[in-house]
Amino acid sequence: MSYLLIGNISALICNDCIEPLANARIRVYLPDIQQREAYQASGIFNDMKPLSAKEVLMKADRLLAEATLDDKGNFTLTWEEVHLFTEPLELDLCLDQLPGKNGSRQPRNFHLSNVVLHWKRNSNGYVGAYAYVIPAAAWHNIYANAGAWVITGVVKPYLGGAGQAQLKIEAYNALNGQMIGQANTNEEGRYFLHFSRQHLATGVMQTAIPGRKNLGPDVYFKIYRNGQMLWAEDERMSQARDRRDLGPCSNVNIIYKPSKVRRASSQIGSWLSDMITLTGPRKKKSDKYRLLTHYSLL
Repeated sequence: MSYLLIGNISALICNDCIEPLANARIRVYLPDIQQREAYQASGIFNDMKPLSAKEVLMKADRLLAEATLDDKGNFTLTWEEVHLFTEPLELDLCLDQLPGKNGSRQPRNFHLSNVVLHWKRNSNGYVGAYAYVIPAAAWHNIYANAGAWVITGVVKPYLGGAGQAQLKIEAYNALNGQMIGQANTNEEGRYFLHFSRQHLATGVMQTAIPGRKNLGPDVYFKIYRNGQMLWAEDERMSQARDRRDLGPCSNVNIIYKPSKVRRASSQIGSWLSDMITLTGPRKKKSDKYRLLTHYSLL
């Protein structure tokens, strides 16, 4: 007989957006006496807290199982039965790298909770489920300590409607004009754009501006569809409140208005092409009439 634990670990970027913890690792440990007492005192509601490398090493002999989360934050853990049906288990998280392979790469260990899971018996053993969502404030601090940023939002057309899928989003730092990252919108029109401090200014430009507590960029965007530019924001958009000195976890919705200049330019180009053709050596009176009619329609 064995135990099977399935679940999901995600984090709140903002109040209405969750980011899965792709490639993080979850560990489950046997309880010790102190953890039994802690569980009895506080139940399952334990604040997520960082662990030192020494603390992780000290409980290595109690490790039951470890697994890596997939790109949606899902995991599966299995271990052999050791008579723990009613015991509180200890669950920890290890972030070697943030989502999007972002920020400095180093082990970041956290205690999630001590919890007595509700097991269901089947023919092979016991099955349980566990899910955890890291609070927005804690996730913000983790990003900040890693020197990393994530921007998320929904891309919608100016005249209203649903979010637009299959668009490429490029973000630019208005402080130096450099592109800091790119992402694609999902089926709901939402994008997740990751970048780190190394993608920002090449010198000390970020830290030289007073009052910038996040040391983040002022951003504006460009949008592409099928390799063609759909919308390029004016750099002055970077001075809007939600675009300046971006925090480590930011929500920026993009409302685009396809430009008519490109279509007008193509019409003028077509007209010039017709004019060149119609003013050739075989020009006829009927051609001249067609040219004037075409011009009046424009």
